Amino acid sequence: MPTLRQLEYFLAVVDEGSFTRAADRLFVTQPGLSQQIATLEKELGGSLFSRLPRAVALTPTGRALLPHARTAVTAAERGDAAARAATGSEGGELRLATVYSVSLGLLPGVLRRWRTENPDVTVRLYEHRHGDALATAIAEGQADVGVGPVPPQWRGRQRSLGTEEMVVLLPPNLGADDLMRPAAGEIALSRLEHVPWVQYAPDHALSDVLLDACREVGYRPQVAVRTEQTAVAPLLTAAGIGPSLVPAAIVPPQFIGAIARPVPRVERELVAYTGAEPDALTNRFLALVSRAAVLMPDHVSLALAQS
Repeated sequence: MPTLRQLEYFLAVVDEGSFTRAADRLFVTQPGLSQQIATLEKELGGSLFSRLPRAVALTPTGRALLPHARTAVTAAERGDAAARAATGSEGGELRLATVYSVSLGLLPGVLRRWRTENPDVTVRLYEHRHGDALATAIAEGQADVGVGPVPPQWRGRQRSLGTEEMVVLLPPNLGADDLMRPAAGEIALSRLEHVPWVQYAPDHALSDVLLDACREVGYRPQVAVRTEQTAVAPLLTAAGIGPSLVPAAIVPPQFIGAIARPVPRVERELVAYTGAEPDALTNRFLALVSRAAVLMPDHVSLALAQS
């Protein structure tokens, strides 16, 4: 007998008209989707789709299955909603894990959209200092989805959110001949070799980002102050203590210092990732975060253009 998941996969291919687009929508691999459809076809004893050069078309067997598949999936969704309402859980709970910089920068806007579209779903947020700790937590089942740097050798599903750009924050009131004064929105990291930095605690992921960037140009950055709080670094720079290297998304709109791109540029890819078989609620969040993630806020883009 066909499983509900197989019927959901079948309907996705019908609605998208393509195995590739259906796999993207479901956040599964195309071979995995094809295998589920092949298993369903074997169960039913006939092909469901005719493979055309640029699309797929339903066979007579597929057309016969279609209305019943929709009825079954719709009934399952209604049954799930009714059960949640009966138990008082309504839309359920989404467990979300991330790193501190992402919870400060990218996630607030995404979660605002999520709450607008899913007001009955409770979000439980787990925050970690380092991407390695985040990946371990997801692997151990702490949360339904992780949002952060690309996890090494991940065996589940993952969706790229784009490239996160780091910017150098510089103290206010820089003189014309100050080493820290940017030019055309950029500053060479090599110019800051002898300048003490605002840095993060050694076990904070952003500490490694600065060390690696400076090591690439031949030095180890000096330390003015170390902080454990992601949001504190821009405040310390604004107070005149020293430059800091932070993700563009965490720069406060009211930051009073200068903002510059480092040369060479410092970037990292961010992804949303899950276990092997995400449920419907998790898939809804994955679809939203991939649409709504903002990695370069408008006020930072404007500051870079004007400096």
